[in-house]
Amino acid sequence: MPKAKFSSITPHVLLVGTSRGIGLSMTEEFLKRNWLVTATVRNTDNIKLKKLSEQYPESLTIEKLDITNVSQANILYKNLINQKFDVLFVNTGTANKNQNETISEVSTEEFIHLMVTNALAPMRTINVMQDLVKPNGLIGVMSSGQGSISNNNIGGKEVYRGTKAALNQYMRSYAIREGEKYPQRSFLLLAPGWIRTELGGNNAPFSLEETIPNIVNIIEESNKGSGLHFLDRFGKTIPW
Repeated sequence: MPKAKFSSITPHVLLVGTSRGIGLSMTEEFLKRNWLVTATVRNTDNIKLKKLSEQYPESLTIEKLDITNVSQANILYKNLINQKFDVLFVNTGTANKNQNETISEVSTEEFIHLMVTNALAPMRTINVMQDLVKPNGLIGVMSSGQGSISNNNIGGKEVYRGTKAALNQYMRSYAIREGEKYPQRSFLLLAPGWIRTELGGNNAPFSLEETIPNIVNIIEESNKGSGLHFLDRFGKTIPW
């Protein structure tokens, strides 16, 4: 493989949550597009990510981060303090074991786990890392079309839907607050669609190979604008 060429204008993404599935595939896609990638995982011994690091030794940096651990986020921020990123994108999420259970049936412990992982932790991580992003950069987070209240016409997956709707609301408030200080900054809630991953399951209609290029396209295109957008992977606006 020819040696990559980088300059002061080479785009740099801080990608949170890259151990598997969508996050891992996004990392590879950004590297293929000659981005510098700082990828975070809970376990830095991740074999698949290490193989990517061997393939792109000058482009990929692996950092440790469990987004539910505030101390780790603060440590990572200090480690990256001298860097500036064009994009900060948080790709994390989980679902309850029985997605058919209603909000009245889910245990308190599992509800807290989902709400912390899907809503609180992503927003807290963004708040810790936000100063690492260029004033005209992009801050984004992986949402879901199931977080749309307007589009909820069939019900189901109540707990997961609720956590993603909460994430959307928190991100909207954050974008209003931070947009006043950084009017050139872009904010993105991205709904990738139903994809065959460990979270999406084998019945999902789309593969990672089909969807990841579109997902990264939207991040690249959104980085050229400003304000908050709730989009699917084709760039279509999703109603709140």
